[in-house]
Amino acid sequence: MEQFLTPEFWVAVGQIIMIDILLGGDNAVVIALACRKLPPAQRTKGILWGTAGAILLRVILIFFALTLLAIPFLKLAGALLLVWIGVKLLAPEHDDAHGNITASDKLWSAVKTVIVADLVMSVDNVIAIAGAAQGAGEGHQMPLVIFGLLVSIPIIVWGSQLVIKLMDRFPVIITLGGMLLGWIAGTMAVSDPAVVNPAAWAWVPKLPQTDTVRYIAGVGGALLVLAIGKWVAMRRPKPHDTATA
Repeated sequence: MEQFLTPEFWVAVGQIIMIDILLGGDNAVVIALACRKLPPAQRTKGILWGTAGAILLRVILIFFALTLLAIPFLKLAGALLLVWIGVKLLAPEHDDAHGNITASDKLWSAVKTVIVADLVMSVDNVIAIAGAAQGAGEGHQMPLVIFGLLVSIPIIVWGSQLVIKLMDRFPVIITLGGMLLGWIAGTMAVSDPAVVNPAAWAWVPKLPQTDTVRYIAGVGGALLVLAIGKWVAMRRPKPHDTATA
């Protein structure tokens, strides 16, 4: 029980909730699109069952991700992926990713659509949440992941419109979210087994596992995502530019 009272646990919980809000907004859109043709009496059931199935699938995927991150070099690959996700968050593409979500007037068909679409869209969430859970210690990573996901469900499903409005009004939230992913990427990279274990992969530079090293790596990752994201956003043509071209 004491492990749930540590600052590291609650910092990681906060990170997971923020990641789910930032990267999980699409889930609310997918649920709405998939269930929009259901009869009103079945619509709530479709939303609840689809959300439950998607969350259960995500917990299973994160369990495997936490296990796989113990393999040398996979944390380094995950860190690069998180940097890319953070950059995409700061410089999103201007296309509609939900145009291929088909609605159904059958309950279980709509539930299946929600689960399959969520599976396709969950790679970024899974890697980011697994990275955040790494910082909380080995003993309670899965309870932390499940707790963070459960807390974020109502925020995503019922509070998505409010979250979207807040992001539109305060773009700094998105910027901070992208930098958070960079922070997790940096701390994940320096804790890769290939960097930690002095007896393995002798050609890989080893780093001392101190709070200072993790802090420097986290700050460096956050600044890297911010710099690349701003650079990509400046170079990418605006929607009205492409429309008039």
